[in-house]
Amino acid sequence: CLYSSFFCSTDPKMQALQVLSLTLLSVLAANAQTFRPGKCPQPPVQANFDTYLGKWYEIQKLPAIFQKGECSTATYSLKSPGVVGVLNRELLSNNTVNAITGYAKVKDPSEPAKLEVTFFEDSSPGPYWVLSTDYEGHSVVYSCTEFLGAFHVDFAWILSREPTLSKEKLGELYNVFTSNGINIDVMTVTDQSKELCVDMPLWA
Repeated sequence: CLYSSFFCSTDPKMQALQVLSLTLLSVLAANAQTFRPGKCPQPPVQANFDTYLGKWYEIQKLPAIFQKGECSTATYSLKSPGVVGVLNRELLSNNTVNAITGYAKVKDPSEPAKLEVTFFEDSSPGPYWVLSTDYEGHSVVYSCTEFLGAFHVDFAWILSREPTLSKEKLGELYNVFTSNGINIDVMTVTDQSKELCVDMPLWA
């Protein structure tokens, strides 16, 4: 067999899982989602992380099926001790604003830079790992979900307190991903131009 034992099994149950996995892969591919073979990378996260609040601009990201617009921002606020409110906004192609609210919690107090974010009460939380931040300039965020131990789906974001980052800084932040085995070849640029984003309301 040219592939992994998972995809080459002759067991009927495994074959059913193969079909399910391949179907899911097709759906993800059709939506430009980034999926990779094998388990999730385990990059180190920001040491001594102290939760950052306020507004961040999305500069670049790996394609995500739940993000369709430009001018994307994330605003974090303290809801209660240990709970951070999350407000994500983006400008859609029809000039309407898509907004979603949720909350983030630290999963393990010994690793405060590994948070879990929930947007829907009936859904499982998703990982939100802060790999690097200086709190006042940039933030490098990573998320990864595994499927059946055979492949994983990556999410990655570069955030900034301002709508732009220099090429030199971006180069440094790319290295945070690549030096830890995270492939960002298909990372896309988020349009934060004044001409486009002027249609975004000022409310936070």
